[in-house]
Amino acid sequence: MDYKPDYIRVRELHKSFVYYRKEAGLKNSFKNLFARKSLLKEAVKSVSFTIGPGEYVGFLGPNGAGKTTTLKMLSGILYPTSGEANVLGYVPWERKNEFKRLFSIVMGQKNQLWWDLPAVESIYLNKCIYDVPDELYRRSLAELSEMLDVRELLNVQVRRLSLGERMKMELIAALIHRPRLLYLDEPTIGLDFPSQKKVREFLKYYNEQFGATILLTSHYMKDVEDLCKRTIIINEGSLLYDGDLHKINELFDERKIIRLRFSEPVATLQLAKYGKVVMEDGYNAVLELPKYLLKEVSRAVFDSFPAVDWTIEDVPLEESISRLYQKESVG
Repeated sequence: MDYKPDYIRVRELHKSFVYYRKEAGLKNSFKNLFARKSLLKEAVKSVSFTIGPGEYVGFLGPNGAGKTTTLKMLSGILYPTSGEANVLGYVPWERKNEFKRLFSIVMGQKNQLWWDLPAVESIYLNKCIYDVPDELYRRSLAELSEMLDVRELLNVQVRRLSLGERMKMELIAALIHRPRLLYLDEPTIGLDFPSQKKVREFLKYYNEQFGATILLTSHYMKDVEDLCKRTIIINEGSLLYDGDLHKINELFDERKIIRLRFSEPVATLQLAKYGKVVMEDGYNAVLELPKYLLKEVSRAVFDSFPAVDWTIEDVPLEESISRLYQKESVG
């Protein structure tokens, strides 16, 4: 293949693991010493995609879908069973030093900072590992810590920081050498809303300011909706969708939601003939229906029920994505 720098190109990437099944009990433990039943887990199955320079892409899927395994292969942590990948002009699992200087990976559930040392010590260690010039280091540290509002906390022991403060320090440590590619695996997991918002704003700034290519996995749809125009969705190791995030609803006949408020109680059975009743508590109801029936149903509901307020919305993106997990690959 003819690869261009600054691109991620993946073709038929596959990763499987062999593991063993063991029944409980001492007898079965002895039995396994002589005869173990091996099983094969296909974590990633022939996944192919291309990501251009400067793109901010959401990489979605349920737990166990193969997202983290894919990121580990693209960063060189894991060697694939088969397939090809080229990242920034390099084959990741060859682990060349030049390649390792060009990217960072941040995992929300794993720490790279030394627990008993001030955060700035771990950040300085990364500065030395990546051979960042002194002036660039000082400038980057000042800029990143100011943006994330943690400048006064750099000399505090990591174990004394809150979860949100630690994640901000993790980002500074990952970005101190200004990588051109950033893998983010659940970067806002466990954070409160203000911290999530601050991290999202910072990552958007970094993408725009430095033109970095970012691949983000997250179960918080707010992260993906605020930051990513494009999304790649996988499930059970296979690619389901690759395209515009906000066009996913079109895969399900562009269904709409009508939220209604009534002046008198209305029963579910009375509403069911107009669409799928998502919620109903007597005075409030939520109907889901195809977009082409919207005008007809709206008129009928207002003619038949004591509606005093109503709004029309798209089906929540989370719900459309959940439905997509149940379907086969979509073009």
